[in-house]
Amino acid sequence: QVQLVESGGGLVQAGGSLRLSCAASGSIFRFNAMGWYRQDPGKQRELVAQITSGGRTAYAGAVKGRFTISRDNAENTMYLQMGSLKPEDTAVYYCRAFTFHDDYWGQGTQVTVSS
Repeated sequence: QVQLVESGGGLVQAGGSLRLSCAASGSIFRFNAMGWYRQDPGKQRELVAQITSGGRTAYAGAVKGRFTISRDNAENTMYLQMGSLKPEDTAVYYCRAFTFHDDYWGQGTQVTVSS
């Protein structure tokens, strides 16, 4: 069983930056892909960014050019660098890691962007 722990959320003004971290309790080499998702109350959870084991990245249109996903295999950690933050980026951010057989989620970290 792998545990994922997010950190780095908080309150920031519009235009500011935050870096989220997702630390895994074991090696992240085994995961086909890892990703960041977010969810506002009353809305569906949505994909923000994803990175494959080969380093290929994909972003939601709303964050492309402002957010950067990365992973450090040696540290078993995935990151989300968020810049030019907007009030509409406010949500709980979750990390996810999966293989063909397993699917793990973190507990989430709150990001609040004030206008």
